[in-house]
Amino acid sequence: MPFGRMGRPGLLGMAARTAVVAGTATAVSGRVARRQNERAQAQQAEHEYEVQQEAAAMVAASPPPPQYAPPAASAPPTQPGGDSMVDQLQRLAELKNQGVLSEAEFESAKAKLLQ
Repeated sequence: MPFGRMGRPGLLGMAARTAVVAGTATAVSGRVARRQNERAQAQQAEHEYEVQQEAAAMVAASPPPPQYAPPAASAPPTQPGGDSMVDQLQRLAELKNQGVLSEAEFESAKAKLLQ
């Protein structure tokens, strides 16, 4: 009579079978996870490349920045009376040169205009 058991495996056989199944499952799940990560990275790289290509196409298709003309020379500031400050200063200078205004009066009027 053989010493081995016929029929269902014993405790040692069950442990061995469980270890083989668990090891196989671990190996398969690791490979599946690795392949999924590789595919996700490839898709991400492809997406980033497409975004870069779209951005480059948008930059190439966009019109050049507008060339702005230099600002026009501004008119001299005007006083409430309508005459420009330059005109009023010239009139004061003429009055001073004609002797109508003294130096102190000229300086006082000029200071009022420039304020």
